[in-house]
Amino acid sequence: QVQLVESGGGSVQAGGSLRLSCSSPPGYVFSTYCMAWFRQVPGREREGIAAISGDGITYYADSVKGRFTISRDNDKRSHYLQMTGVNFDDAAIYYCAAAYVCSLWLNQNVFRERDFGYWGRGTQVTVSA
Repeated sequence: QVQLVESGGGSVQAGGSLRLSCSSPPGYVFSTYCMAWFRQVPGREREGIAAISGDGITYYADSVKGRFTISRDNDKRSHYLQMTGVNFDDAAIYYCAAAYVCSLWLNQNVFRERDFGYWGRGTQVTVSA
């Protein structure tokens, strides 16, 4: 079972920035996989917010477009989420995920959990005043 590992979570002031990282262990061809970030607030459904294809095409949920940036480093088997202009609605547990291919649903900004087979355990992001 492939287990992704998130890091970089913590507390950030409203309006500030934070960078999350996700490391992928060996076991699949990282460079071709679709990598993504989801987040979840307790009591709510998990929300997909950003994805990046193997050739660098990016997809964003409207809630983070223009504020968050997803990127990847295939040599390091890692992908990242740069968060800027953080607000209180961004407080959540952030999960990274991997899919064999970026679904065509992403063209409509629809992130489906079932398309992603590999997941991390999550990292907490809190936002303070």
